[in-house]
Parts: sequence; C-alpha cells; structure tokens
Amino acid sequence: MPHRNPSQPDLLPAPADGRVRVMLTLPFAGPLDYLLPPRLADARPGDIVTVPLGRRTETGVIWDAAPRLPPEFTPPPQKEVATSRLKPVAARLDLPPLPAQLRQFVDWVAAYTLSPPGMVLAMALRANALAPLPRPATGWATAQTLPADLRMTPARQKVLDAAAEGTPLTTTELARRAGAGAAVIRGLAQAGALRAVEIAPPPPFARPDPAHCPPVLEGDQAEVATELRARVAEDSFSITLLEGVTGSGKTEIYMEAIAACIAAGRQALVLLPEIALSAQWTGRFSRRFGTEPALWHSDLGSRLRRVTWRAVADGTARVVVGARSALFLPFDQLGLIIVDEEHEIAFKQEDGVTYHARDMAVVRARMSRAPVVLVSATPSLESLANVGAGRYRHLKLGARHGNASMPDVETLDMRADPPERGLFLSPVLTGAINDAIGRGEQAMLFLNRRGYAPLTLCRTCGHRMQCPNCTAWLVEHRARHILTCHHCGYDEPIPQTCPKCADADSLTPIGPGVERITEEARATFPDARILVMASDTLNGPAATAAAVERIARREIDLVIGTQIVAKGWHFPHLTLVGIVDADLGLGGGDLRASERTVQLLHQVAGRAGRAEAPGRVLLQSYVPDHPVMQALVSGDFASFMEQEAEQRRPGFWPPFGRLAALIVSAETPDAADLTARALGQNAPRLDGVQVLGPAPAPLAILRGRHRIRLLLRARRSIAVQPIVREWLSRVKPERGARIDVDIDPVSFL
Repeated sequence: MPHRNPSQPDLLPAPADGRVRVMLTLPFAGPLDYLLPPRLADARPGDIVTVPLGRRTETGVIWDAAPRLPPEFTPPPQKEVATSRLKPVAARLDLPPLPAQLRQFVDWVAAYTLSPPGMVLAMALRANALAPLPRPATGWATAQTLPADLRMTPARQKVLDAAAEGTPLTTTELARRAGAGAAVIRGLAQAGALRAVEIAPPPPFARPDPAHCPPVLEGDQAEVATELRARVAEDSFSITLLEGVTGSGKTEIYMEAIAACIAAGRQALVLLPEIALSAQWTGRFSRRFGTEPALWHSDLGSRLRRVTWRAVADGTARVVVGARSALFLPFDQLGLIIVDEEHEIAFKQEDGVTYHARDMAVVRARMSRAPVVLVSATPSLESLANVGAGRYRHLKLGARHGNASMPDVETLDMRADPPERGLFLSPVLTGAINDAIGRGEQAMLFLNRRGYAPLTLCRTCGHRMQCPNCTAWLVEHRARHILTCHHCGYDEPIPQTCPKCADADSLTPIGPGVERITEEARATFPDARILVMASDTLNGPAATAAAVERIARREIDLVIGTQIVAKGWHFPHLTLVGIVDADLGLGGGDLRASERTVQLLHQVAGRAGRAEAPGRVLLQSYVPDHPVMQALVSGDFASFMEQEAEQRRPGFWPPFGRLAALIVSAETPDAADLTARALGQNAPRLDGVQVLGPAPAPLAILRGRHRIRLLLRARRSIAVQPIVREWLSRVKPERGARIDVDIDPVSFL
C-alpha cells in the first residue's frame, strides 16, 4: 500500500468513472487520460504510477482534474479522449505520493515559463530517485526456543551468547564478536537455533537540535534574529529581504529562523547558488545544530539521492540545503525557505526549463504558506524594488560582527601605474601583496576568467583560434595543453603552427586568465604558497572544502581565483584583495552589467579584513571614474542602486517592466532566418508592448546551431505569458528550427 500523508490533502478526489489524468515526464502539453483498473480504485492524485505509452511503459503521476492557476496563466483546454480508447494504469509504485502543493507548483512553473508541465515534473521526480532502495541487511537473533536435540559446542555457545546480547547482527559482525567462523552460524541457522531477521537501517538524517549551540547575538543581530523567528512563528506566507554587509553574521542569524522552524516541527529549505558553498555551510550548520543537514545537488550519488528524496517526502529530513533543483523536492511540511546570495545569476536555469530559483522560491513558499527569506550583502534591483513597493519586508545589518571593520577600497589607475610589458599586475598591487605576506597575513587575487588566455592569435597573419561549433574564441588552458570552448566543451591540442598560414610558433596568447596570473604570481612571489580556486582546479564540494581548510590553517599565502572565491567564504587571516581586471564585466551591452559588476566585486572585496586585522582592496581599472568603481570605493551601494533604478524606469526595463526572450535556433541559417522573420511579422501589436528584433544573437552560433533573438518588453502590469502563447500559435517553425522561450531573461547571449 503506498504511503499516504493526511496532512497534504488532494486537490480533487478520484473521478467516479475511473478516468484519471496522468502527467508523464515527457514534453506533452498536459496530462494524458487513462483508466483506473478495479484493483487501483483507491488511487488518488499524487500517486506515482506506471502506464503504457505506445509499446513502452512510462512513469508518471496521477494528476489533478484541473490546475489552479491565475486566468492569464491557464493553458487552453485539452481535447477529451473517448473512454473506449483509454488504456488502464499498469501499476502503482510503493512511493510517497507527490504532495498537492508540489503538484500545484509544477503546474504554476510550467504555465509561468511556458514549458511542458511534464518536463517540470521531471525535475520533481528525478528518475534515479525513484529506483528501489537496496534491501535491508539480514541479521541473526536467537530462536525463542532452542531445539531440544541441538548439539552444543563451545563455538556454538559463543555465537548464541553474542546473538543474545541485543540487536540482530550480520553474519560478519556476529562471527567477529563470537570469534567463530561463518560455518558455525550457518549450522545454527539450519538447526533452528538462530532465526534470520531484517536489520532496520538507522535514520539517514539525525534530527537537528535547535538548542545545541545557539550563538550569542547582540544589538542589531539580536533584533533581526527575533524578527525572523517571529515570521516563522506566524506559520504563514511572508517575504523578507535580509540585507547585511559582508561579515555581518547573516548566516548565523537566519539559522535562528531555521532553529525556530525545526522547533515547530516543520522542514526548512536553504538554497545556495553554488554547490561548492555547501562544504563550509554544512560545517557551520553542524556546529550550530549538532548534525549535518540533508544535501541535494548534482554531485550526489544515486543511492544517496534516493534516500534523500524519500526522507524529504516522509519528513525525516528536517533541513535540506541544495542547489536550485531542491525547490522541486516533495516536502511534507515546508515551513521556511532561505535563498542565500539571492542576487546571484546562478539561480537562473537556462537549459531545459528556464526558471529563476529565487522567484520560484517565493511562489513555492506562498503555496506552502511559509515565510521566505532572501539574503544578500548586495540585493538585486528586483528585490529592492519589491521592498520599495511594500511587497517585501526589509531587515538590514550595517556593521560587521565583533571588532571587524569594512575594508578600505582603492582604485589603481592602470594608466598611471601600469604593469611591466607583458605582465598584468601593477607594481602597487605586487608591493601590497609582498607587504601583507611579510606580515604573516594572506592575500587574494581575483580574475573572473578561467584558463590561461581568452584568445589565441597568429602574429604572422592575424588568424584567431575560434570554436568550430560556436561564435566564440577558444580559451587556452596551458596546464592541460589544450584550447577549449567554454560554451560547448569542444577542445583541441594547442597547435604548433598556425592553421591558416602554417607559420611555426606564431600563435600567441592575448589577455590573462587565472592560469596566466598564477604564472606571473609564481615568478613575482617565488617563496609564496599559492592556491588556485577555480572550477578547473576544484571539482566538487570535497575538493573545495579541502582548499578552504588549507587556507584556514594558514598553509596558503596567496589565493588566486575566479568567481568561486566571491561566495561567502570566511577567511579570518586574509587582509588584502586585489582585483586584476575590475572593468571586465562592464562591456557587452548587458542590461545588468553595472549591477552585476558591483555585486560581484563587492562580494570579492568582502573576503578582506573579516577578523581583527583591517582589510584593504585594490581595484585595477582603466576607468576609475566609472560609477561602479566610485560606488565600490565609497561603499554607497544604496545610492548606486537608486541611480540604476532611475536609468531603467523610463524605458520599463526590469524591474519596472517585463521581458520575454524568444530564441530561434536551427542547424541551417536559412531555417533560423525564415522562422525568425515569421515571428517578426506576426509580432503582437498592443499598447504597452514592444518587440525588439529579430536580430542575430551575440552568440550567433552555439553548439552548431544558428541563433536569432527577439525580445518582448511590456509594462509591469501586463502578463506576457498569454501574449507569447498566442504569438507562438501563429507561427510554425521551419523544419529543423526550434523556438525557445525565456521568461524574465537574465542573459542576452
């Protein structure tokens, strides 16, 4: 009999005629109709079943008769199939049913993002999470009555004595304790003196203890923690933006909200933008609650994924920390959602179902009648606009914890203090690093660019090494002796001659990546202990945790890293941060370029001076008067964001308007062009709505497909989903062409 949770009622009862709708994890427009056989007459929405589809069997979920969605999100009704043509449901799986709130959430995400609901459901089911768990181990216990004719030996007596001591033991463990062989145990079992029993596995996740090691909070910290605990106690939906400078103790404070949630008997979900962050975060959680939380991310093994999925469903996993996909877990009693570093664009999924986990977390919390807390030192303009409109509460922490102070931030004008020819570090910066290391402190160099060099060209003919599948330059990774594309994964060995003019040894790297900066640093600081933190060098949370431990033990003098080093790390002995190229993110015409650059560099700068020793940040820039650089130097993040808002408001750019991107892609340029032209000719012409394009995408070829973009912009009061749905219904893509929709795009490549 499948699990049934009375606290999660079905939206609708099973139909009287036996017809049910089953949502499959396939790109259909909605559920398919099936019949319930008499043996499954008690099945209800949420039950996980198998059904026939053509000549194969698929897994799906019995779905609700109609989704509960706002009118503008409701998809057109499907045609009903005659009962005589329906096939019966094959079987019901012995798994916890999907809660009603999760089914409603799947429908909502699909309607909002204009995605097939089955593909959203696929994120909630995760096929490998549904596979059977391994059978429990078999143990041995003494029979209640020993056989009268049992022949006893000293070895047999030792085994029986050990088996009688307590819980059942496996053959291996029982033999070890008794000092006997496995043959003795088998003989006792055959004689009827031992009986086989299943050994119940221990609970996969211990219950966190809210009273284990509470922090000492004072002043603003105590007030904010009290406010968050009150939100949890309300047991209702609310949205709070927790803004605090780097090092202000935001994590310790929102853990008090988690403690209140656990004490109330409910579950908490914490979303992190990067898997790498989970290592240090779980360590802090363990110190606070006496045990580790459940983890959910792509690096989990299949067995742990299955165990975790079920523990979330039955409520034994009280706290889950994970990447954006954790939003789709089958929580039994979700009482709190935390979105840490809410401004991070890593929360936007751009492959498959395109959704923003921060925004969908708000929706999931509303459906669960739970509070959601968005946390950041540099909140997104969207969240700040919601604060201004009165939709979000706003809590602020303006000072660092303890005696730590904010670092001094300075710009290094690279025109006045340029590096030596062929190098990339200003003498001022290298001098500051030498001084910091000389004092026994740690320093960091940040460059948000992987590899050795972003471009390789021929000095003889000017040929540039380009990806054959994308309109992107190949990045040199000298450590692996390859040129690679960071968009499609193509790579090739570094050639000895130019592919165009055949001149030998004429290829030269242009610009720096972290490998090239590391090469320069090793030459400049030959005695320094250097560690590189980038996705190429840290493959997974375990490697990241090991690197962080080395830094904490002061085994490292100089850290060199990409954006992974910006993510909330606490390095108490790190006092100097050097930004190698502070101007890097300002180009490209991205709507959010300045906002993202401020957020990223402010986060990186926040790694300096987090303990007693003061911190210093040096920004290498060729435009030191740029508003971004001035905001970083002054620390006046609020004024900068107000200026950003004033620039976007007149044109109804987000957050003061809505965007929907349509990306046409095809294997041939003609198919892409004809489909894009058809979209342009059929573009909606409505008041408050404007369509920009079609125009070639900045990445005009990606993974071998030609790409053209259109952008729909509308006033905030206008829902774009019904407009885009009706627009797409008027256009039939050319053969081999595809139209992808991105509601609320954050990337314009």
